[in-house]
Amino acid sequence: MQDAYIVTSIRTPGGKRNKGTFKDTRPENLLAFILKAAVEKTPNLKMQHIEDIMVGCAFPEAEQGLNIGRIAAQIAGFPDQVSGATVNRFCASGLEAIALASLRVMSGWSNIVIGGGLESMTYVPMGGNLPRPHPEYAKKHAELYVSMGVTAENVAGRYQVSREAQDELAYSSHMKAAEARDKKLFTEIVPTPATKYVQQQDGSYKKETFMVDADDGIRAETTPEALARLNPVFAAGGSVTAGNSSQTTDGAAATIIMNAAKVEELGLTPIAKLKYYTTVGCKADEMGIGPLLAIPKLLQLVGMDLADIGLFEINEAFASQAVYCINELGIDMEKVNIHGGAIALGHPLGCTGAKLCATLLANMKERGVKYGIESMCIGGGMGAAALFELCD
Repeated sequence: MQDAYIVTSIRTPGGKRNKGTFKDTRPENLLAFILKAAVEKTPNLKMQHIEDIMVGCAFPEAEQGLNIGRIAAQIAGFPDQVSGATVNRFCASGLEAIALASLRVMSGWSNIVIGGGLESMTYVPMGGNLPRPHPEYAKKHAELYVSMGVTAENVAGRYQVSREAQDELAYSSHMKAAEARDKKLFTEIVPTPATKYVQQQDGSYKKETFMVDADDGIRAETTPEALARLNPVFAAGGSVTAGNSSQTTDGAAATIIMNAAKVEELGLTPIAKLKYYTTVGCKADEMGIGPLLAIPKLLQLVGMDLADIGLFEINEAFASQAVYCINELGIDMEKVNIHGGAIALGHPLGCTGAKLCATLLANMKERGVKYGIESMCIGGGMGAAALFELCD
């Protein structure tokens, strides 16, 4: 097996669903932009060098349907011979796409592949436009189709995760993200064109473009007191609120992966290698515990301990599940989501796995950390985790 070298890993900023910076920007344009930008940011690389593009998308329908991995590549200007596919593992779709792209390189099937992710939660709502649970199965196993917020309440209740602990994580997420933004530490972000429609004097609307260079969901002004005042949204008397849940978001990300021969041929300095990736199942009605199961499985596969890992990006789908997983695993919080997580930065479903890859690698470079893990829970009752090794 060959090594899978990551030479570029970038993302767009995140825009809040329906009212954020990308609310009028079609998902095809977001993805097309970041795919093209990834190539342009890689010295000596041309679009024709790319062999395949794997794109994660949790709800690949409507504007982000019809194999968005191929369509966006065509919109971006990739030549016809560059193929594309769409991958769906819900919240881990972007990481799954990067893993599949890496496997193509590791197996020798391809020399250069892009793995990425996309989700426009403005254009395609959570659950899709026409959800149709299986009628007979749902009567006996409604948990497979239950709201993710309900599963977060289940985790909080079953494992005694307090409201205070959840709000504390949420507050910390926003504070770390605000500091990182102000210090310009989100080096993985590429300023991205967005669309808006401006009303003219005659009542018509004109389409205009503006640039976005920062995540718009960070609440630097929030306080623990403000978070404590929020009402639960998924269960009467519950503890999961809008403030300690991830934000629904629009965004895209892309990672370029190649073998050693191409790295040398193009004269590139790789960032990191994807070493291992694994997934695991759990009960659907407590899907948030996924990282608690996936991370130990990953470490066992690679023969490493938690102490060997310098940084973690653990998706904050909900504070309840993130707090529980981190505490049960015994991970030092100083190593987790050092620039904030999805509560502050957003969780654009199919993009998140690719987005967190870009963030983790940027943070590993910043801190000089040799090994980093990315992990998340997954709707339907799963967890995923990947190990990255920084190149010398």
